[in-house]
Amino acid sequence: MAHEHSHQETRIVTGETVERLVDMETAISAVRSAFVDIGSDDAVMPPKTYVDVHAENGDFRAMPAAVDGSAGVKWVNVHPDNEERFGLPTVMGLAIVSDPASGYPLGILDGTTLTRIRTGAAAAVATDALAPTDVSSLGILGAGEQARTQLDAILQVRDLDEVVLSDLDDSAIERFIDAESNRNLSIRPGSPEDVAACDIVSTTTPSREPILRRDWIEAGTHINAIGADAEGKQELETELLTDAAVVIDDWEQCAHSGEINVPVSNGALTEVDLLGTLGAVLTDGTETAADSITVFDSTGLAIQDIAVGSAVFEAAKAEDAGERIDIIGAQQ
Repeated sequence: MAHEHSHQETRIVTGETVERLVDMETAISAVRSAFVDIGSDDAVMPPKTYVDVHAENGDFRAMPAAVDGSAGVKWVNVHPDNEERFGLPTVMGLAIVSDPASGYPLGILDGTTLTRIRTGAAAAVATDALAPTDVSSLGILGAGEQARTQLDAILQVRDLDEVVLSDLDDSAIERFIDAESNRNLSIRPGSPEDVAACDIVSTTTPSREPILRRDWIEAGTHINAIGADAEGKQELETELLTDAAVVIDDWEQCAHSGEINVPVSNGALTEVDLLGTLGAVLTDGTETAADSITVFDSTGLAIQDIAVGSAVFEAAKAEDAGERIDIIGAQQ
């Protein structure tokens, strides 16, 4: 009888609770497993859909997926003028996690915190797969929220003793250094060229003009290209991308709005020039030469959101965190 399911409820989990319930180690493990699933064709992920709101200089993205016994969708916005106009973050979002068996909505989670954590986790998975093991320095371009998450995530997979940070805004660098001062490593500001001299580099800016130059980067460097998320954005000089072994999260997304979108649109880079997707690298065990420059082009996949979102939901259920509501209403 249908009514015996009427006790089902939907759990609402705030960003603060998401942050408390999922540590970076758990997120990295969930994201690695999601990339392996997509690499083995064990996950379902339709393309990300963009909804442009030109009048407000913003857009929404809908990101559905089914992975590892979970299904869901993330609805996320990117409104660059938000801080100025409304005192709100540029990026916000919600994730809905559903029961694949019945379709019942199990959880509604803050997708803002989720996005930040899973983006860091993906860079850690890529760094672990592609960077040499004996690295000691991380250079970060851009000192915002994602910069801190990059540090947190990459420290889970590599032992670092030095961080070099570059940002146009000195106060952002000061805030970063204050926030991370309890870590046992040296953090210092530097130029983009100083950042490029590090063993691992993560770029997290919204730049439309390449900042990192090919001739600054030495053999064996691994770069996480995180910032580019729209047509026309590019942080790495095209020559750096054509010389490197480039690993992408998803061809459609990266060609449309990832780090490679500009060289792809002008024909300087094609799909055959790439090493492959991160899922393929993890499942095929693709090796890169020790002296190659490696680049991970991260646009962010729905499978990452749903895998980490599902881990958050399970943790919330285990300790009865969040607010439970009967959002569907009594079943007839």
